[in-house]
Amino acid sequence: MKKALVWLRRDLRLYDNAALHHALTNHEQVWVTFIFDIDILTPLRTDNLDKAGLAHDRRVDFIWQGLEQIDQQLQEHGGGLIVQYGKPTECIPQIAKSLGVDGVYTNRDYEPSAITRDSTVQAALEKLDIAFETFKDQVIFEKKEILTNSSTVFSVFTPYKNNWLRTLQENHIAAYECTPKKGQFAQIPATLKAPIPSLESMGFTPTGIETYLPPGSAGGQNFLEDFLHRIDQYQIGRDFPAIKGVSYLSTHLRFGMLSIRGLVREAHRRMLAGSMGATIWLSELIWRDFYFMILANHPRLAAGVAFKPDYDNIEWESGAHAKKLFQAWCDGKTGYPLIDAAMYQLNQSGYMHNRLRMVVASFLTKDLGIDWRWGEAYFAKHLNDFELSSNNGGWQWASSSGCDAQPYFRIFNPITQSQKFDPEGKFIRRYLPQLDKLSKKSIHAPWESGHIELEAAGILLGRDYPLPVVNHDEARKKTLVRYSVVKKITPEVSTEEPAA
Repeated sequence: MKKALVWLRRDLRLYDNAALHHALTNHEQVWVTFIFDIDILTPLRTDNLDKAGLAHDRRVDFIWQGLEQIDQQLQEHGGGLIVQYGKPTECIPQIAKSLGVDGVYTNRDYEPSAITRDSTVQAALEKLDIAFETFKDQVIFEKKEILTNSSTVFSVFTPYKNNWLRTLQENHIAAYECTPKKGQFAQIPATLKAPIPSLESMGFTPTGIETYLPPGSAGGQNFLEDFLHRIDQYQIGRDFPAIKGVSYLSTHLRFGMLSIRGLVREAHRRMLAGSMGATIWLSELIWRDFYFMILANHPRLAAGVAFKPDYDNIEWESGAHAKKLFQAWCDGKTGYPLIDAAMYQLNQSGYMHNRLRMVVASFLTKDLGIDWRWGEAYFAKHLNDFELSSNNGGWQWASSSGCDAQPYFRIFNPITQSQKFDPEGKFIRRYLPQLDKLSKKSIHAPWESGHIELEAAGILLGRDYPLPVVNHDEARKKTLVRYSVVKKITPEVSTEEPAA
């Protein structure tokens, strides 16, 4: 076993990487590759184009810059990163054959489309007599590793978490050694040696994401070190979008620029030392495992069906009116400042605070009566940290159609949520400067302000800021009627809210 190829996907780091560790342990020469998947990128080029016809997608740019770092690290060891743009089902077998490797090593992906892709790659490699080795890397526990006492899959988070914590041992979160021997990262042969395809050659344009979200393991490590100074207060600050209370690590974790084992190891150690902030953060990392487990065991969810089949009987708003309401939500023009500020944050940066993700999802489904799948698709297009399992789980949680979801009659009030979690209106003022002159009392519901205050602030509702597209109290009553098609069975649910 002399030669191996490591195929990076959503594990863009050269440390604590399961597939890389096993390749370096078992082979004398190792190459590393990444394929920009044309089937994934093509749908991302359908809108948001510049004058040159290039698409603006922060995630593609973020990945591209992270790959540059990996390529530089490999070059320092005498190797380099093989990057191609095409279909992995074609590129991986071709690269493996050209290099003459004994095996291709990669880390498992749990999305149905990825499973199909990997099966196709494996079949092609088998015809070439090349092994295809996969490893668990992006979760602590996968598939059916955490089961109920009756050996069934969990559907409620809290008992899953309790079993998860009871099962956790040091070996589950130990780091994989990935230090190469001298010359072990092999030189790229001339037939495969080429620069990383430019963003422009793939139909994309630089986005400037690095100015606020430094890519790669280096960027992720800097963010982690900053967060660890604040982690003990995490349980206090995480719900307030105007303050620096969350970790901001989700995008680096999404693309594997940080190791989930390292994050859990740090959180678990601090939890045992008595840190409430670390305890809550660890719970959110476990939510991530939970949703991966749910998708792995219920792949039908990727096809857009409700976890609870009864909820597919709900009749959502439709027609031109529904499209108008949805567009107002997308554009941040609902007339509810906290909702609009949150959507502005998403549209401008690709990030949305976790508390606000729940609030805007509740507003779309239970105030506007819009199908949760519309919101799920919008988040999928715009979130830097988009993850199918967590995004689907979060939207089904908000719409009450998912496993361990909030009860259908729990409906966030966008005004009281604003008053509670942005009491001074600082977050709202940051993204809606036209409301800056309103008092901290009036900024949460401008239409309830007196004419004199609005005039003094230079605001004419309907011109400078929209009037509410719906009345929350009336919308709440309609939602209870809308959900009446659901069987009146009170499910077992957790009191904990999911992480973003």
